[in-house]
Amino acid sequence: MKIIGKIGQAGSAIWILNVWFNRFNKDTGYRGGNATNMREEFEEYGLAEPVMYAVGATKVSLATMMLVGLVKPKFARPASVGLATLMLGAIGMHLKVKDPLKRSIPAISVLTGAVLAAALNGDDSEA
Repeated sequence: MKIIGKIGQAGSAIWILNVWFNRFNKDTGYRGGNATNMREEFEEYGLAEPVMYAVGATKVSLATMMLVGLVKPKFARPASVGLATLMLGAIGMHLKVKDPLKRSIPAISVLTGAVLAAALNGDDSEA
């Protein structure tokens, strides 16, 4: 079971880093509303640009902590719980703008991976 948690942990982290570093200015087909890039997506949600950068910095930090958690397990659970919480917010934003379910699939996938990682990894007794 632990390998499933590690796959969820690594997959979710890499996905987030890909979105924020490689797909930030790209139209992915999963953007909220009519957005074609990250800035427009946050505008669709009614969120200011500083919020976008704060959310991005938080997600990137948590994703990095999840990767570190692969070798330092004590970081895995807190980072995974944090990312899962943010992904619930992302799903909520898609609901807010009445997106079709298809647009929430990446957020649901990352949420699932983060929940699996939190549930199956990060034994607090590990160093």
